[in-house]
This record gives sequence, C-alpha cells and structure tokens, in this order.
Amino acid sequence: MAERVPIPGSEQGATIRNIFVVAILSIVTLGIYVFFWWYFVNREMADLGRARGTNELGTSPGTSLLAITLGALVIVPAIMSLIGTFRRVQATQRLTASSEPINGWIALVLLLVVPPAFYAYLQSGLNPSWETLRAEEAAPALEQ
Repeated sequence: MAERVPIPGSEQGATIRNIFVVAILSIVTLGIYVFFWWYFVNREMADLGRARGTNELGTSPGTSLLAITLGALVIVPAIMSLIGTFRRVQATQRLTASSEPINGWIALVLLLVVPPAFYAYLQSGLNPSWETLRAEEAAPALEQ
C-alpha cells in the first residue's frame, strides 16, 4: 500500500507508491489513474522544491497535468511535460542524494514500447527520494 512521508519544511507530504500498482492501475483504469498520478507526483516534487528553496522541481503541477491532457491534442505540450517531469524526477534524486538518477534512454524505450512501465520507472526513481526524506525526518529523533 502507499505510504505517506512528510516533506520537511512543507505542510504537504509525499507518497511512496508500489511501482507495480502504478503500472497496473494505469492499465486497469484505461489511463485515468495516470492523470491523477501525474498531478500528485508533480505536486510532491514542487512541494519539495519550495521546501528546499528552488524552482528546479517545478511550480505548477496543474500546468503539467493540463499539458498531458488537453495539450496532448497539440502533441508538443505533452512531450514537453513528459520531458520536464522526467528531468524533475532526476533533480529530485540529485537534491535528496537518494540514488543513481534514472536513465533517459531506458525511459524513452519504456514510454514508446510499454507506457505503464514508464510510469512505474518514474515512480521507482521517486521512491528512494521519499525514503531519504523519511530517514531525514527520523534522524533528529534518534539524536535526542
């Protein structure tokens, strides 16, 4: 099941999601889950960015969602949102020093061949970052 992790310096939290559930729900719901997941993932990264004092992780998750829904009719906004979100996931990994950044070529192949696996891959890049935040939150309690 999904686990909420507080983002230090923010009132919001992030969610550690099972990568298989992300992939399966994107299939079972015929893609509807992807829209919700896309918004929440971008919102979590934006909240972390605000807490860390940077805009590198995005500022408007609604714009990212709009780009992959209505913007997909024009194609270019959806592509830009995919690239932007991928780069934000890499930046999140870098800012939290959680793991090796996800690979762009692997992501491209997954997106073109098996899109649900692409969403799972992005989530697999975020989960270690959120686990790092959980460890940061627990560390001060251990020192006391």
